[in-house]
Amino acid sequence: MDLSQAVGEGENYANPKTCFFHVLFKAAALAFYILSTLFFDSFVIIFVVTVILAALDFWVVKNISGRILVGLRWWNEIDDKGESLWKFESLDQQSLSRMNKKDSWLFWWTLYISAVAWIILGIFSVIRFEPDYLLITAVCLSLSIANIVGFTKCRKDAKKQIQTFASQTIATRLSSTIQSAFSVV
Repeated sequence: MDLSQAVGEGENYANPKTCFFHVLFKAAALAFYILSTLFFDSFVIIFVVTVILAALDFWVVKNISGRILVGLRWWNEIDDKGESLWKFESLDQQSLSRMNKKDSWLFWWTLYISAVAWIILGIFSVIRFEPDYLLITAVCLSLSIANIVGFTKCRKDAKKQIQTFASQTIATRLSSTIQSAFSVV
């Protein structure tokens, strides 16, 4: 399978508005961080605006584009013992198989590319001896990684649920076939 087949060449985006906003806040946070020093002397303004844009991206990806573009949703809860519990939701197998390949491709690639971009910008901050700007990249990278981890775990959980469902369905059918074979005798 080549790249054009993987991204569904010839296939349009099923959710262009969602795709636009999925990319918009990532690009806005990165562009503002990179270009802000040309226009602002205040670290505080650069920090606040960049982190707000990254937080908006985190929220849009976690609550909207993840659900619409790849059919996955995750969240984290703290139980009564103070332990962290990951919760996952996914569409059923049939709905997941109908998800638009271009939407899915855009979702996953931009998720990883933005994290790589924040890592590179963090490295530049270290090289330039700018620990305060390293703080901005660290905050933005943590938000990106939280979504990567959440959606990766969610995708694995969805695959596990599909396998469990398939195994149970096969076992049930096999059992009923065997029972009906012996009831005929």
